[in-house]
Amino acid sequence: MNVAIETRALAKRFGGLVALDGVDLKVAAGETLGIIGVNGAGKTTLMNCICGLYRPDAGDVFVAGEQVTGQPPHVVAHRGVGRTFQVPRVFRKMSLIDNLLVPVLDRRASDAELIGRAEAMLERMRLIELRHNHAEELSGGQQKLLEMARMLMPDPSIILLDEPFAGVHPLLCKFMIDRIEEMARAGKAVLLISHDLTSIYRLSARVVALNQGRIIAEGGVDAIRDNPAVIEAYLGM
Repeated sequence: MNVAIETRALAKRFGGLVALDGVDLKVAAGETLGIIGVNGAGKTTLMNCICGLYRPDAGDVFVAGEQVTGQPPHVVAHRGVGRTFQVPRVFRKMSLIDNLLVPVLDRRASDAELIGRAEAMLERMRLIELRHNHAEELSGGQQKLLEMARMLMPDPSIILLDEPFAGVHPLLCKFMIDRIEEMARAGKAVLLISHDLTSIYRLSARVVALNQGRIIAEGGVDAIRDNPAVIEAYLGM
């Protein structure tokens, strides 16, 4: 198993609230790992600890075997980790092209080359005709596509997706699923959080279920779907 990202005994508290309680997981290159759980289960906190937005209180994070625990987001990003958010964090007053250029400004490439890459990425996301529009002019779903395109510009090897399908039209959701499948086929490790279990089950050969900061189940789709602990967490029965 070519492990792209790993957490060991990862823990995070907010005062008296235990958000993560000893989470161990591994994601291989080319694998899409689905993360499910009710609100407050610790899913986004896990992602925030991995990408450096939060410093864990205990445990470790490894990227391609290198420890990155507690490193700031820009350092983790330079190790090949890309991230999207449930509510897109686009630069609203900037054009789509300029949004995509931000994460690659430090690259040794000509302006023409970088703009060409940005336009190709917008073409891939079906946003090319809007390339000179400000990001604030886009719909919510289009902003999610823009954020995904910006995240892919540095060509990360590890991709963290937090609720990419939330509030998205079903046709756009299908388009996003196709893009995520492309990422996995390209050998990228994908960590996917979603309440859309249909999409999780389609994309993920392996799923981890969190509840109250702990992993309560891990395995294939059928095993997770029928797991009593998962059913109890979701349905309280």
